[in-house]
Parts: sequence; structure tokens; C-alpha cells
Amino acid sequence: MPESDEEKNKLMAAWGEWMKRVGDAMVDMGNPTSNVKTIDQSGTSEFSGDRVSGYSIVKADSFDEAAEFAKTVPIVDEGGSVDVYETFRAM
Repeated sequence: MPESDEEKNKLMAAWGEWMKRVGDAMVDMGNPTSNVKTIDQSGTSEFSGDRVSGYSIVKADSFDEAAEFAKTVPIVDEGGSVDVYETFRAM
């Protein structure tokens, strides 16, 4: 997270530019995530995997197109990484 208002404004501007580039393909601009727990048949436990820090949902004509959108996410420029997941209609 940015430490100063200047850094925060720069980051927010970068995200705004990314959303403009994605354009009509943006389904849900997303939100950051916070707490996480693992739920399974044995109950609830503390999460032990890699945490997701946020999400955005885009509609793409292909998985590769979605990956191209992800390459321009501001967090990548800051040294972070983005995982791309493909969904499908199950019902």
C-alpha cells in the first residue's frame, strides 16, 4: 500500500488508466481482499496457501487475451504478479 498521498494518487491514476485500456471488457473492476480461512470437511482452519490480494473480472475472447490484459495491470509494473483464471458456465 502507498505510504504517502502522492504515491496513493499515482497508483490510483495507474489503475484508472488500466481500466480505460481494458474498456468494455471490464466486468467487475474488483476489490482488494483481506481475511481468509480454509473450510473443508474437518472444519475451519487458518489459511496456509498463497493469498490473493484482490481481483478484477474481465471478459475476453480467449484465455490469451485475458492474459494480455493482465500483463498491463499496474501491480506488475511494481514487481508484483497476477494470476489469470478462466471461468466457465457450470449450470
